[in-house]
Parts: sequence; structure tokens; C-alpha cells
Amino acid sequence: MENIKCLFFDVGSTLVDECKAYESRMRSIAEAANVSYETVYETALRFYKQNKKGDLETIKKLKVEMPKWRSECEVLYPDAEECLKRLSRKYKIGVIANQSLGTEKRLERFGILRYIDPVIASAEEGVAKPDERIFEIALKRAKCSPEQAVMIGDRIDNDIVPAKKLGMRTVWVKQGFGKYWNITGEGERADYEVNHLSELLPIFIPPL
Repeated sequence: MENIKCLFFDVGSTLVDECKAYESRMRSIAEAANVSYETVYETALRFYKQNKKGDLETIKKLKVEMPKWRSECEVLYPDAEECLKRLSRKYKIGVIANQSLGTEKRLERFGILRYIDPVIASAEEGVAKPDERIFEIALKRAKCSPEQAVMIGDRIDNDIVPAKKLGMRTVWVKQGFGKYWNITGEGERADYEVNHLSELLPIFIPPL
């Protein structure tokens, strides 16, 4: 990781724990389909393990509408703030995320916006991952070349693959449903894999 200047993070299931929000969505799907929550969860999990969007495929299968996402159920991962605080002393920290309007306000509410600039979110930019253009926007705003940047995220398809194509380094954070992705080729293989954000620290701030 020599010559790295910028670290870009995804938000959902990377900095922010979405478990309760997904649980709420799946319980609503179960109620609408008149099946058990366990049935919905297990069905979605099978799809995630096939590298598909489990919740989307599940509503198609059960023939119900997608419930509204409850962002108020999201919480910051317990090690997120300390990780960003320490990394921001050495690197420029940015966000590249597929999020609804108001991402900066949500990051401020979580108490971590002070460590992050720029915040590049799909709703504001009009382009979403895995489109490489959203990464190019982030790199330009951060005044950073792809070779000087790292993308850190939970999604192989949205985070790792497009970033690698641009020449960025990558870290797969195996949190949320993204951890069930099955690697099918070198284009999907991240430079590093971690299970928790705290595991980033020895990678980017190695001990003396």
C-alpha cells in the first residue's frame, strides 16, 4: 500500500450496520406474503450466496412489493469512528456510496462527517455504483489518481470490481450480506479481505 493518499469507503454494511434495517424489511415482506420471517430470511440468504440481490429476488419470488427502507434502524459499527479517526491522521478519507439524498447529514448524525471529504453519493451525483463514473468523480474531487487510492467496501460487484478496473487498490469488508459473495474470478478478488473495520488499521498504519 505504498504511495496511497486516499481511502474511499462505502457506507451501508461498511461504515453503517444495516442489520436491523434489513430485518425490518424482511419482516414486512413476510407479513405481506403471509409467510414466516424465517422463510423470507432463508430465501434471501440463498440468493445472496448465489451472488444475487437477495431481498430483491425474494420479493419477486413471493410476488410482493419492496417495503420502504427504514434508515432510522441503521447504526454505526462500533469500531467505525475510531478507525476513521486514526486513518484520517495519515490519509484523505472519502465516501463513494449508493445512498438516498442527505448522505452528508446522516454521516454528521453518526458523528463521522468531520473525518470525511469528499462525500460522493449516487442520489446527489445522478450516477450509481458499479458505474465507474462515480469513482472518477470521487477521484477528481479528492485530487487523487486511481493508483493513489483504495476502495473499501462490502460489495464485490459495486465496490471491488469497478474500483479494480480503474486501477485502485481494494479492500473487501466482509460485513452484512455482502460477505456471502462467492468469488468467481480475479477481477473480483480484493487486495485485502477483513472481517471488521478495526482490521484495516494494521494494513494502513503498520506498527513501527
